[in-house]
Amino acid sequence: MSDKKYEFVPGDEKTIAPGRTVKRIRLLVAIAAFGLPSGSLGGYIESKECLSQSGNAWVSGDARVSGNARVFGDAQVFGDARVFGNARVFGDAQVFGDARVFGNARVFGSAWVSGDAWVSGNARVFGDAQVFGDAQVSGDAWVSGDASIVWVSKVGRDNGTLTVFTGKDGDLIATRGCFIGTIDEFLAQSEKVHDDRTHLEYRMLIEVAHSRITRSAS
Repeated sequence: MSDKKYEFVPGDEKTIAPGRTVKRIRLLVAIAAFGLPSGSLGGYIESKECLSQSGNAWVSGDARVSGNARVFGDAQVFGDARVFGNARVFGDAQVFGDARVFGNARVFGSAWVSGDAWVSGNARVFGDAQVFGDAQVSGDAWVSGDASIVWVSKVGRDNGTLTVFTGKDGDLIATRGCFIGTIDEFLAQSEKVHDDRTHLEYRMLIEVAHSRITRSAS
């Protein structure tokens, strides 16, 4: 019996950067936990270090794992998801849809990251947390359940996404575009750069997010 879980499919690869490719994988053994028979085609990885040869971890669909990213344990990455940089996905975690996990981010436990969500920086998403839609979790965020993150799309003058979550030190963090900081820092910056109507919109959304997160935590 082979000690390898998968192999590369010859000739099936995609260029992701000059001199770098990701290659399609194929199961050499069945993964009963996911209902996958031996021979099932998987997604794409840049190197064998990206996906563990042990455990049930799997990459499927058009998903890609590249760089120094690692997927192991019983984790799944599928759909059009991308995991790259130094990211880690493990445990029973799932990353799918068009989600992106990168930087030094960690997704583990029974957490899900899906839709168009981004998890980056030193963020940690774990436990039963679900990050989805257009949510963006970055910096030193620690998201351990649904109650610790709130996001709202199509806000502000350019219809962007405002995400509020609990940081690792317990502070509420806001991200909007390239901004990341505490909610007080966000509102101070908003007052400087936005008109009164837009600033009021953000202030009301921050109040709602603050109320939901703190109420759920109590």
